[in-house]
Amino acid sequence: MARFQKHAERFNTEMIFDHIHTTHLTEKPIRLVGDSGEYTCDALIIATGASAKYLGIPSEEQFAGKGVSACATCDGFFYRNQEVAVIGGGNTAVEEALYLANIASKVTLVHRRDKFKAEAILVDKLNARVAEGKIVLETFHTLDEVLGDNSGVTGMRIKNVSDGSTKDIALQGVFIAIGHKPNTDIFEGQLEMESGYIVTQMGRGGNATATSIPGVFAAGDVQDHIYRQAVTSAGTGCMAALDAERYLDHLK
Repeated sequence: MARFQKHAERFNTEMIFDHIHTTHLTEKPIRLVGDSGEYTCDALIIATGASAKYLGIPSEEQFAGKGVSACATCDGFFYRNQEVAVIGGGNTAVEEALYLANIASKVTLVHRRDKFKAEAILVDKLNARVAEGKIVLETFHTLDEVLGDNSGVTGMRIKNVSDGSTKDIALQGVFIAIGHKPNTDIFEGQLEMESGYIVTQMGRGGNATATSIPGVFAAGDVQDHIYRQAVTSAGTGCMAALDAERYLDHLK
């Protein structure tokens, strides 16, 4: 991040560090209210991202970055030929389990029910990998605790939702895959959204990052619930900058 900041400052970019808690996007100029003051602008690029949802158990936070992750495509390669677990039962969990099955020696998928909420085609692929022995299902179970030491994760303890019994499973990585929450609360009721994600035009005629309010653009995970990669976020960031520049030129 320091390198990005230094690069931006070379072009006389003004850096303001503040927490914005209120936005007035339909005002002209756009008005933002933060803890340290108010700011106005003629064009705004929203890049607040999306936060991975976690279960909230203490050991989950304790081993974050040391064997606990919320992104298989980001961290999966660290676990080549190792044993890992995926927690969840929706599309995200099944997709991550299938992805990791190509990298890890064994994937344990933990779900509190016996039916998965994922799309049927994903469940079919999952069952095929289960039949191959690459994925093991632990249904009717929840993650009770992540086990580990100073070196990182060494296993997990799962709990049976029917009788409360627990069992420990040795492994090296735990992937939490229960979804993401876009960081859009402060824009609620102003911008068009779908499931909390900002809707952008994404058209071929330019202004692909434009939102439902003229002069307001969105980039990165705040408008993308599918790809969620640094490179795709950077790409839409570049697009938003170009869209904002064109918008400002038309105001002159």
